[in-house]
Amino acid sequence: MIYQTLNGKWLINEKGSEAYVEGKIPGSVLSALLIQHRMQDPYFGTNEYEAREIFRNDFYFTRGFDVDPDLFGQERIYLCCKGIDTLSRIYINDMPIGRTENMHRTYYFNVKDYLRPYGNTITIEIASPIQYIENYRHGLHKEINYTPTGCMRGNQYLRKAHCMFGWDWGAQLPDCGIWRSIDLIGYSLIKLEEVEIIQHHEKKRVVLEINVDAELIQPDTYIIQAELVTPDGIPSAVTNTLENGHATLEIEIESPKIWWPNGFGDQPLYTVSIYALDMNGNQWDQKSYRIGLREITISQEEDAYGREFCLMVNHTKIFAMGANYVPEDSIYSFITKEKIAYLLRAAKKCNFNTIRVWGGGYYPSDTFYELCDEYGLIVWQDFMFACNHYELTSEFKNNITAEAVDNIKRLRHHACLGLFCGNNEIESGWVSWEGFRDHSPQLREDYLEIFERILPELVAKYARSTFYWPSSPSSGGGFQDPDNDHAGDRHYWGVWHDQEPFSAYSEHNMRFCSEFGFQSFPSLKTVKTFTREEDRNIFSEVMESHQKNESANGKMIYYLSQNFLFPKDFDSLLYLTQLLQGIAIKYGVEHFRRHRGECMGALYWQLNDSWPVASWSSIDYFGRYKALQYMAKNFFSPVAGSILREGSVLSVFIQNETRDIEQRRVKVSLQTFDFRLLHEMEYEVELAPGSVEMVCSMDYGAFIEGIENRVFVEAVFIDEDDVVVSTEIEVFVPFKRLNLETSSISYSVIELVDEYVIRMMSGGFAAFVELDLKGADAIFSDNYFHLTSKREKAVTLKKKDIRYLIPGTPEIQNGTELEQQLVIRTLKDTY
Repeated sequence: MIYQTLNGKWLINEKGSEAYVEGKIPGSVLSALLIQHRMQDPYFGTNEYEAREIFRNDFYFTRGFDVDPDLFGQERIYLCCKGIDTLSRIYINDMPIGRTENMHRTYYFNVKDYLRPYGNTITIEIASPIQYIENYRHGLHKEINYTPTGCMRGNQYLRKAHCMFGWDWGAQLPDCGIWRSIDLIGYSLIKLEEVEIIQHHEKKRVVLEINVDAELIQPDTYIIQAELVTPDGIPSAVTNTLENGHATLEIEIESPKIWWPNGFGDQPLYTVSIYALDMNGNQWDQKSYRIGLREITISQEEDAYGREFCLMVNHTKIFAMGANYVPEDSIYSFITKEKIAYLLRAAKKCNFNTIRVWGGGYYPSDTFYELCDEYGLIVWQDFMFACNHYELTSEFKNNITAEAVDNIKRLRHHACLGLFCGNNEIESGWVSWEGFRDHSPQLREDYLEIFERILPELVAKYARSTFYWPSSPSSGGGFQDPDNDHAGDRHYWGVWHDQEPFSAYSEHNMRFCSEFGFQSFPSLKTVKTFTREEDRNIFSEVMESHQKNESANGKMIYYLSQNFLFPKDFDSLLYLTQLLQGIAIKYGVEHFRRHRGECMGALYWQLNDSWPVASWSSIDYFGRYKALQYMAKNFFSPVAGSILREGSVLSVFIQNETRDIEQRRVKVSLQTFDFRLLHEMEYEVELAPGSVEMVCSMDYGAFIEGIENRVFVEAVFIDEDDVVVSTEIEVFVPFKRLNLETSSISYSVIELVDEYVIRMMSGGFAAFVELDLKGADAIFSDNYFHLTSKREKAVTLKKKDIRYLIPGTPEIQNGTELEQQLVIRTLKDTY
């Protein structure tokens, strides 16, 4: 196999125009125009709408190339297109060689007969996605009237990331281009087509069954060699002769090193390499895979609560903790390995063990899954269908079948792959959504054909050990009560969309909550990237253009009125919405974890943003942590405490989501805001693996009468080494009713080799202490915490976690400069 990339410089022009712009491939129309300064930033102000209209036009992507002599001498030469977005016709030397119609697929075209050694041209004509969806003609009884919030009508007709047409958090920027690699690949004797690796787990032993299929370009006798390299770097190999284009090999692994999710153990990875050899030992093709040895499925045992829905890894039931993942950028060629790694490292650092890849976006790159393998993040993988009806023509069926097969084969070997799910929310829509459920019986039958016949059959055929789930939410399919609390997974939006109080979470003991969320604004630093000074009002045209969920700004104001005093300025308002978001999700997660066994998963909506916007994300477009992301580190901690208040009665709980017995000492105290101790008790707790314990329950009514707004309860959790690992606080009235005094917080900064230590003290209770830097950005070890005593609070900041996103920001050189940059804010400072 010989490879030559066609990535690099291409010329792009609008059809009918003589003006060209140079673009880098992988890339797109938007990336080229922006890099060449030929358009305004579509993320600034209301520029999105002008940028959207560009895609009423067709575009040409063109480049010249010579063919490497060794490649030109191959028997067959394929053009491999890993991502063309979306409707294209491809020409080499002015001759049509193929077309594409799906950005989620990899296309191969045999182009040997179209190439010459020198002076080749390739042109890809990409048709307007907007014109296509607006001019689509549906079949008899297949008219579709529903459009998801924030989205362009007809987005479902094209196999393109739906959210490129907008969503209730996404911009309407249906970009087009060559968004993944485009290459020439040559073969002469043999081409490896398919490698399937099946794990057979036995006691202290794993057998790898490796099934190899190959295309014989020149019939002969060929040897397939499978090489295994252990996590320690020790190689071994087996061989077999290819017969009728197929070979099966087995590799036995004694005393295997088992892969575990984050928080449950290590993530050792083995490398399996497959070589196609001739009888003289010459190598003609090769494929490599990194695998983790594990067993993953979904347990659906009947129990006292109904039918469970629970990730089971290596026969251990796992409480899934994490978030939903959306495309990292609205301009897909700007999605880099670094951006993916940043988000997934944040997930691991904040104790996630699961990531759900949402079905309205795209199938992430190999980098995403490789990092999830390394970080121990189980992937709930939706197929790319969401909140829409789909007309199942024969062409559409062939297209989605090829898409599914491509991605099932690409992902099936990854240790992180937990399950495939057919779609996002479509079954629920058919049952309960006004304007959705009243579509034709023919479209309803198309739904069943796609998600309960075609896709499960493909998963069973090509990823036989991977669990398939028809929709999210669902109780198992067939439109049988998909929003059921007692079976399957559930999306719960009473808090937020229905404006129910945070306490409404406690009324639902669902089996697995795969979506729930609460919006907030990004920080002022981020808002400044898309606004002018006069735009910084949440009801301005620009701010509302960066809010795609209708009436959401009003919802935030409503919840703010229930919990906090109205803020003194715009920046304080942004900060308070982040506190609201964190408190809401914290309440939900703690409730779900307290009911471990009945509930076995909490995946909040959403981890990240695709552009700077008000949304449900815990990390904004620029990677800035919101309060929720810091709080998630605590409420997703493998061993986590929580406090439940019911009137004046407070109950302290602790959850152990590990495979080990854990010991904790818990000190529970009632204090005034000036740290006068009114009551204290101490408890010793032993926690079995995967358990929840109530530490204590106490009625403080007699202690707090008349001073309810000036006291708090603190639970301090101390490990076996006498280290305080976490603290939780609770108050007896809404935060807006607290009689907070302005706290005098003193602090100092100490510089160590690779980090700074910020030491703080306060003379009184300080709520939701926020640390930030004036110009730079940073990820602190803790943030949005409470100062609850005169004891010193130490927060660390790794030097590698300081970023300089704002142009012209000077780098921090020492502790003195960090101290000068540090900004501290508390709840009291907002009014």
